[in-house]
Amino acid sequence: MRKISLSKSHRRWNPLLQEWVLVSPHRFKRPWAGAVEKVEEKELPEYEPDCYLCPGNIRANGKSNPKYRDVFAFDNDFSALTNEKNNKKHFIKVLDSIIQVKTERGICRVICFSPKHNLTLPEMDAQAIRRVIDLWVDEYENLRKKFFINYALIFENKGQIMGCSNPHPHGQIWATESIPNIPAKLVSSQESYFKKQKSKLLIDYLNWEQKQKERIITQNEHWVVLVPFWAVWPFETMIVPKRSVQDILKLKEEERNSWVEILKDITTRYDNLFKISFPYSMGIYQRPTDGNEYKGFQLHQVFLPPLLRSATIKKFMVGYELCAEPQRDTTPEQSAEMLRKCSTVHYKKI
Repeated sequence: MRKISLSKSHRRWNPLLQEWVLVSPHRFKRPWAGAVEKVEEKELPEYEPDCYLCPGNIRANGKSNPKYRDVFAFDNDFSALTNEKNNKKHFIKVLDSIIQVKTERGICRVICFSPKHNLTLPEMDAQAIRRVIDLWVDEYENLRKKFFINYALIFENKGQIMGCSNPHPHGQIWATESIPNIPAKLVSSQESYFKKQKSKLLIDYLNWEQKQKERIITQNEHWVVLVPFWAVWPFETMIVPKRSVQDILKLKEEERNSWVEILKDITTRYDNLFKISFPYSMGIYQRPTDGNEYKGFQLHQVFLPPLLRSATIKKFMVGYELCAEPQRDTTPEQSAEMLRKCSTVHYKKI
């Protein structure tokens, strides 16, 4: 790649979403007079009587959780989707397709990572994280068998700043009749690239990044963690398997084990960056479950943390970002370097 000055404002192309990202490195030096978040690092108990996710407790719908000892999954009591079959499937188009409405079915599942209320992924041991991965696989396998499910997104919102109302370690899976907007773009871009190049976009990109070395944070035999060249969020990362694989059902035993290592590594680095339980939204992108092959699609996982300069300063997507295009104040190379320097021993254990 021809060298350009990365210290000046420039745009970077996101080949997955087919959009530009504005990078403004010089803005990171500006004085900050904006909102400062409160950091509340409370000492949480292993069991919380009022927590609707703790073992044995009663949930809002009156059902009791089993006294589970490792992982636990259940249908969301306040699901954003319903799997009730409509008598008629409606697809309404009005005003020459400007106005469109369609019915949507789906299933929302809650995934409890641990019975212990006070743990997060980086504080869990390898065996516990492996049980989470195995549950993700089982849930994905069960959901894809539902005839009306065409996409299943595994995700986690961590921290109050991300709108997570319960600190108990948990994530979710939303499985939908339609393929959502962002996954649809990821499918389209990768399938288009595969048809043209006869190779996978993310595998080619990963090979390039391994030669560049600037944005790679850590890797093992089967996985790579990097800050994408086109990252929007200050400490955004992507986890990509080195082998061509389209969904988590295709992962081998040793790949699941090394995924455990990678997850513990990057989430520990996040916590150590600002010495807090680092907030983020995480998503696992897989091929749709509609029965098509999607030869160009590559499994990948993303972490999208909101913090900018410290534990108390958040990146806001406002103004230009909402009305024009995404923008970031640090380069992905700077963020990768900061994360590389972080210890993989959790700060609470030092």
